Amino acid sequence: MNVTASFAFLLTASFYLLPGCSSAQQPVRDTKILIVYLSRTNNTKAVAEIIQEEVGGRLVPLELEKPYPQDYRSTVQQVAAENESGYLPPLKTRIDSMEQYSVVFVGFPTWGMQLPPPMKSFLKQYDLSGKKVVPFNTNGGYGIGSSFQTVKELCPNSTVIEGYTIKGGLERDGQMLVIEGAKRKEVAAEVQQWLRRIKVAVSLD
Repeated sequence: MNVTASFAFLLTASFYLLPGCSSAQQPVRDTKILIVYLSRTNNTKAVAEIIQEEVGGRLVPLELEKPYPQDYRSTVQQVAAENESGYLPPLKTRIDSMEQYSVVFVGFPTWGMQLPPPMKSFLKQYDLSGKKVVPFNTNGGYGIGSSFQTVKELCPNSTVIEGYTIKGGLERDGQMLVIEGAKRKEVAAEVQQWLRRIKVAVSLD
């Protein structure tokens, strides 16, 4: 091998050995990922942002045409009435070209031990057939209730992946955003483990 050829070989080898040049070592930044979330106390928002930091994708907050009242008890009463009647509140949020996404993360708090009506509206409004749907949840300490099961029921033609849940705030007791600071770092570590376990990122690599 002559000097010129040797130099070219070493230059090429060095390029592939540089940190960050191997896609297998980097977080997946795939535009086919959509992260939709509903958040009142910003705890679900914090988890959504952590997920985006890990896998990239588009982050979209769910907003209503007519927002819920600021008063907690008034919102609880309204949500209870919506759950009883099956009313689906109209969404202000619009998502174009849903067909371009292959993985859709859906994040929400537990309201009345159920999936919040706005997330039901989203899952009813958009056809997620053939996509991987990944739920994630924050709650006041009482768990997911029937929310993950409802996601499965509303996405019968999707592959619903194992979800993630974590205790967030408790608005009833005046605990709002708690997933911040040291707690956010703990949740980020859990989310990283969860994402590796469900292998969503691997499937898109």
